[in-house]
Amino acid sequence: MSPPIETLPGPNSEPRSKTSSPRPPAADPLAALDPAQRAAVGHGIGADGRIDAGPLLVIAGAGSGKTGTLAHRVARLAAAGADPARILLLTFSRRAADEMGRRVRRILAQAAADRPGLARAELQWAGTFHAIGARLLRDHAGRIGLDPGFSIHDREDSADLMNLVRHELGLSATKQRFPQKGTCLAIYSAVVNTRAALAEVLQASFPWCAQWEDELKRLFRAYVEAKQAQQVLDYDDLLLYWAQMVGEAELGAEIGGLFDHVLVDEYQDTNALQAAILLAMKPDGRGLTVVGDDAQSIYAFRGATVRNILDFPAAFEPPARVVTLERNYRSTQPILDAANAVIALAAERFAKNLWSERASAQRPRLVTVKDEAAQADFVVDSVLARREEGLKLKQQAVLFRASAHSARLELELTRRNIPFVKYGGLRFLEAAHVKDVLALLRWAENPRDRIAGFRAIQLLAGIGPRTAGRVLDNVCSAPPGCVLLAEQPVPEAARPGWLEFATLVDRLSGREEASTAAFAPGGAPARTTAPVRAEGLAGGARGGLPWPTDFELACRWYEAQMPRLYDDFQVRVLDIQQLARIAATSPSRQRFLTELTLDPPSATSAEAGMPLLDEDYLILSTIHSAKGQEWNAVSVLNVVDGCIPSDVATRDSAEIEEERRLLYVAMTRAKDALDLIVPQRFHVTQQTGLGDRHVYAGRSRFIPNRLLGHFEQMSWPLPAPELQGSPASRQAAIDLAAKMRDMWR
Repeated sequence: MSPPIETLPGPNSEPRSKTSSPRPPAADPLAALDPAQRAAVGHGIGADGRIDAGPLLVIAGAGSGKTGTLAHRVARLAAAGADPARILLLTFSRRAADEMGRRVRRILAQAAADRPGLARAELQWAGTFHAIGARLLRDHAGRIGLDPGFSIHDREDSADLMNLVRHELGLSATKQRFPQKGTCLAIYSAVVNTRAALAEVLQASFPWCAQWEDELKRLFRAYVEAKQAQQVLDYDDLLLYWAQMVGEAELGAEIGGLFDHVLVDEYQDTNALQAAILLAMKPDGRGLTVVGDDAQSIYAFRGATVRNILDFPAAFEPPARVVTLERNYRSTQPILDAANAVIALAAERFAKNLWSERASAQRPRLVTVKDEAAQADFVVDSVLARREEGLKLKQQAVLFRASAHSARLELELTRRNIPFVKYGGLRFLEAAHVKDVLALLRWAENPRDRIAGFRAIQLLAGIGPRTAGRVLDNVCSAPPGCVLLAEQPVPEAARPGWLEFATLVDRLSGREEASTAAFAPGGAPARTTAPVRAEGLAGGARGGLPWPTDFELACRWYEAQMPRLYDDFQVRVLDIQQLARIAATSPSRQRFLTELTLDPPSATSAEAGMPLLDEDYLILSTIHSAKGQEWNAVSVLNVVDGCIPSDVATRDSAEIEEERRLLYVAMTRAKDALDLIVPQRFHVTQQTGLGDRHVYAGRSRFIPNRLLGHFEQMSWPLPAPELQGSPASRQAAIDLAAKMRDMWR
């Protein structure tokens, strides 16, 4: 039975004087919630406002108002007396955390007309797992043997360091093919995040690497030692160190005690390491709320496991309470009926049946086409027809299992002059010019960071890998106070540029002995022989230029190098300017580097090319990138076996079940119209040079015959208008069949 829910404000309302004029009554923010949402929001909060909340699992179906429910629960806890500074909110993007914070403030402002202090409440602990992990590690660095000024490597930097160690161990010169750096990092990351043995990970996901198990163990140990020597952490370390930290009984109780309430969004996307962190911080589950949907667990390739959400209730004694949100506020009922039928065939799930008050006579369409060319024609014709009916291109989306599946469609869209944006490409930090600037800042922040220093030093003309390596060896091995950066051995032709660079790094480092010579990019700064202290460099701008002045200084220097480094430097400068705008919003260089690494922007001007002249454009997206989004009309390409499910994701039942959930996620993105397209034939390019071949495809196994009643079935292209539905066309088909039978009389 759900606990009684009272209207806000809670028991801590300020007493009113009998003589004071009555204040306007506070609005009840719960009034707009449906009964299931109200039950989740009020869990563990008594009629008297007292909080006694055991573990709670909210199964939030697609489009069921998950974000609003979670925000209302945070606000309800605060209104009932919970200290906002002791509430931890974990999300999977910084934008989601920011949006949640805005919603909480809006709800409290609406409800707390007579409690001004509550209306100004701020969530001090809201962010991604990795961002919160980085903050806790810096706060407790001294307790666990970390330098508080540690650097954080992104995936590409981590792969570069893995490659460096791989080369130093001689594994790049083996007689048989040894895994390359990206594969090595993927194996390492899978072991860390799944908490599985290396042999198990190799057997399950990297069988071609199984023979290298011993060498990989040696490589991973050396990689860890290199990170520790350089005082750098990678993405996985932020979770691994956090898990190890709270795994120590005393420290775990201390960190868990910082928070009265821990709320987790998108719990179905957590991995084994994240679940272990939560259980170590809240072993009895008190104050722990997780929200998610097992039917939308589609990130196993990142280490996520659906077992976390399926097993959550039984992880506690007594079991966690489960509240299911089934009302969908997004899609029409026919779309939900079809999606419900697809996911109902799952082998294991939390039972739920999404429903909506949005009635419609239009069922999802199951469209059979001849081949990929016909599929592209059908999609474009449908998109244009909807546009003529008043539906903007941006309100329509085309989804696909893999990025390559949209290649033919992209050609057709270009041919017909239809603008589009495709999601699932390069991230901001993967652009070379952005990495250049960040490497310079990271090396100034932490001189032991070899990867950052190696890249930054080679930005200078005339300096290559050998010289950069020699400089880094000298910087890392010299005692504090004895590193003469300006006197490092560089080619004589490169020395003027090196002196300018050394002056820049001196000023960025914030060391007290830094040169006082004026710095002007492109000029000839005074020669400096002042020693560069390692601890001064690691201190960043703490003792030097104020932030973001030091960033602007670095950008001016780098922009002077760009015409030499990149032919299209004019376009790339736009990203550097965007980086400057982001930097201006951060309070410090360390905070800027941390947040940008953990939550980078999603695109670059180098990726996008020239700006679109059209204000409207069609959305193309992989299904993974579309999660959490919605559009009025959605078309799903290649709903055939071999694509959905992918032919590389059918090794076991767990992979097949995730592919089923992937189709469910695609279907539930649609609000009004949904097309699932089934091409009958695919052309496959031969790698032997013998030309092309084609293969025939069958409808996805996730839509068996017994589900066809939920769809409107059609073939495309349609017959000529004069033949559609004519008695002549039907009679011709009947006569032909009769002739075929008569042959055997």
